Amino acid sequence: MKHPIIRVTLILTLSTAVMLSACHKPQVSSTAPPPPPPAAPTASLTASPQAVEKGQPTTLTWETANANEVSIDAAGITTETLGLLQPTGSLQVTPTDSTTYTLYAQGAGGKESVSARVTVTVPAPPAVPSEPSEDELFSQNVKDIYFDFDNADIRYDQQSAIERDAAFLARHVKINLTIEGTCDERGSIEYNLALGDKRANAVKETLVAGGVSSANVKTISFGKEKPVCDEHDESCWQQNRRGHFSR
Repeated sequence: MKHPIIRVTLILTLSTAVMLSACHKPQVSSTAPPPPPPAAPTASLTASPQAVEKGQPTTLTWETANANEVSIDAAGITTETLGLLQPTGSLQVTPTDSTTYTLYAQGAGGKESVSARVTVTVPAPPAVPSEPSEDELFSQNVKDIYFDFDNADIRYDQQSAIERDAAFLARHVKINLTIEGTCDERGSIEYNLALGDKRANAVKETLVAGGVSSANVKTISFGKEKPVCDEHDESCWQQNRRGHFSR
């Protein structure tokens, strides 16, 4: 009886070992995934206004993310002069010339740069009024002298006008002129030509007495052949009895 017992015991021991080995599968070793890389920096930079006149300021505004070093570089502006900037902020600048501003944002995930251009214009100088020409000055300052009917004397009410004419012409010695003596329609052609000549010379003599060079003044008579008014009444005739200045 001893041997069968031993055999049964061995069989049970082997069966148990096989069952235990079947229940214990080999374990697969697990490794944690690597952490994600740091996020790359992002940045924006604007200038407002984008165009200024020389001497006027503009404002730079920026925003960054994932950056621990922010700086702006441009002509006249460097990191050394400004120092590191805040991740978000603004800065007023006054460029002397058209300038490109570049912002650099650096972090663990890399480096990003963006730019903003400011155009500087030079205002046009104020327009300098041009000096009037001699013809314009002549037209503005020299006025005709009017006469009474059948008379070549300078009227009292024309004295101030001819004095102003003389003062202007004496100051502008390069101006040469002609005095045209004219008459109204009454009287003969010959009579009015003679009267027109007297009127022209009366004006010239008064100008010369007022300091105008005689060499600068010529005279001519048109009599009644060059009217400025064609109506047949006194108001019209008065306009035609004159010493007219021309160049």
